[in-house]
Amino acid sequence: MPRVLVFFLLIISLLGCSSTKEEHPIDFYYWRSLYSISSFEKQKVAELKVGRLYTRFFDVDKIHGKIQPIGLIQNFKADDQLTLEYVPTVFITNRTFADTNRTQVAQLAKNVANFIQETAERGELRDYSEIQIDCDWTASTKDHYFYFLEELKKVSKKKLSATLRLHQVKFRKKEGVPPLDKMVLMCYATENPTEGSTKNSILDVGIAKDYLQNIESYPIELDIALPIYSWAIITNHLGKVRLVNSFSEQNLLNQPVKKIGEGLYQAYDDFFIEKLYISKGFTVKVETVSPAVLDEMKQFLDQKLTHPYHLIYYHLDERFFKTLQ
Repeated sequence: MPRVLVFFLLIISLLGCSSTKEEHPIDFYYWRSLYSISSFEKQKVAELKVGRLYTRFFDVDKIHGKIQPIGLIQNFKADDQLTLEYVPTVFITNRTFADTNRTQVAQLAKNVANFIQETAERGELRDYSEIQIDCDWTASTKDHYFYFLEELKKVSKKKLSATLRLHQVKFRKKEGVPPLDKMVLMCYATENPTEGSTKNSILDVGIAKDYLQNIESYPIELDIALPIYSWAIITNHLGKVRLVNSFSEQNLLNQPVKKIGEGLYQAYDDFFIEKLYISKGFTVKVETVSPAVLDEMKQFLDQKLTHPYHLIYYHLDERFFKTLQ
C-alpha cells in the first residue's frame, strides 16, 4: 500500500476516534410529590431508552426529637407502559443521625425497609432489586449513617446504593467512604443559591472540577447524576432571599419585569405567579444549565473515570427536557 494512502487512512482513523462521543446508559430521578408521568415524558423515556427511574418514595427527618417519615409520594402506581426498572429512593436529613444510638439506627433501618415495601405494594410495584438512599452526611454523623446502610442492606435483602456529594469526594478522609459497592455522584449544587454568588449555583464546572480533582481514585464505582432543572432566586427589598424550584424564564413572559442581566430580572410592578407574590423592586435570578455546560462536565468525567457509568438526570419533568437538546 502506498505510503501516502496509509498516511491519509491513519489521519481519517484518528479523526474518527477524536470525534467519537462516549455513550452512557441514561436513567432519571423522579422527585415530584405527586406521581404523574405525562404522555410527552413517556415518549422521551422511550426515545432515550431509559433503564431506571429512581423514584423518591418519601423523606425521613427528625422533628422535635422524633424520627419520622414525611412527604410520602402521592398516587404512586408502577406503570406497565414504562419498560424500565423502578428504584425506590429515600431522602434522609443529616440531622436524623445526630444524637442517636446504634439501637435507634438499627430500628430506623427496619422501619425504612418496611415503609418502602408498603409503598411499593400500594403502588403495585411487585419487584424491585435496588434501594437508593440520599443523605448529605458529615464527619459527625458518618458512623451512624454508615451503620444504617449496613443494617438496611441486611434487613431489606436488596442491592443498596447511595448518593455522594462533591464535598464528600474532596474531603473523603474526614467524611469517610460508605460500606457500599455503588454510589451516585451528584454533579450539581456547587454553590449555595441563597448566598448571592455571581456563579451558577446549580452547576459551575470550574468549582466541580476543583472538588473532583482526584475522583478517579474514589474506591467505589460511581454512576453520575447531572442537573437539567431550573430555579429562581428571588430577593426582596431587605435582601432576604427565597428559592423557588421548577421555575424558568417562561414563567416571566408577559409579566411586569425588565431584564437587567443574564438571567436576572427586576419587577417594575407587583404581580403573582400562581401563588407566588412578587413585589415591585424584587429581583428574580433564573438559573438553568445549558447543554454546553453538561457536555463540558461529561467530557471531564470521561477523562477521569475509566469504568462504564450510567448518567442519571435530575429530574424527570417535561419542562426540563430542552436542556438535553
